[in-house]
This record gives sequence, structure tokens and C-alpha cells, in this order.
Amino acid sequence: MSKRLDVLAAVKALIESALPGATVLGLDGKDAAPARVPPNGRVVVRSGEPGEPEVDLCPPVYHYDHRIPIEVDGYQTTARTGEEVIDEMMGRIGTAVEADRTLGGLCDWLEPTVPNTDDIYVEGANPARGGDFDLVASYSTTSPLN
Repeated sequence: MSKRLDVLAAVKALIESALPGATVLGLDGKDAAPARVPPNGRVVVRSGEPGEPEVDLCPPVYHYDHRIPIEVDGYQTTARTGEEVIDEMMGRIGTAVEADRTLGGLCDWLEPTVPNTDDIYVEGANPARGGDFDLVASYSTTSPLN
């Protein structure tokens, strides 16, 4: 696999370990998430955009700041608002990122951006709240195709 796909797979695995009860989707060719949010929440990992690399020429090394979009959705419960639910989910992802900022050595640094949140309206479903943010993975590779 390419460095880009290795980093994406590691991000998805990090989120799955941070939120073991949540449904974690993405990176499998199915970009559309189900219309209803599962009871334990849902996270969608998108492939994002590595952008244009900075290049060192001798030897050639390509340095990327890959923005990986993360979508987090959670249900309002009787004990907590939807905002509290997704705040906890994002907090657990943030703790996992802080514990392994290099994704086991795959990247130089992993940094979350500030999240945006909004209500999710699905007819006939419990009230849900959603949030999105990017994880910016800084990594280098010897080829833009590897």
C-alpha cells in the first residue's frame, strides 16, 4: 500500500479503538453514510486531500499535510444532549490522537482542527447532532505515488 493509504487506514483504526461501540465507516468505496445514526454513534472517515507537497530534491522527498475529514454523529439521550454526546466522542478521538501523534511512526505529526457542529434532521428518527473536523497528518514519502 502507499503511504497515503497506510496513514488513512491507521487513522480509521485509531478512531475504531477510541470509540469501540461506534460504527466507523469510510475508505471502502462507500462514501454515503446510512440515513439513520446507530445508537452508539457513527464516525465517517473520508480520504481527504493530501494537497501539493513540499519537495526536497536531493534525494527526492515529498512532504504532505494531508487533511483527512472526520464526521461524527451521535444521538441525544435522556441524560445528555446531542452536543454532549458528540463532544465526548470527539474528546475520546482527541485523547487517542494525543497518545499516538505519529500513528506508530507512519507520520511526523497528527493534529486535529477545530470542530464544527450542527443538528441532523432525519424524519422519524431520534434527534441527532453531528460534527466534523479534519485530522491533519504530516508525513513524507520518496514518491508521490507510493
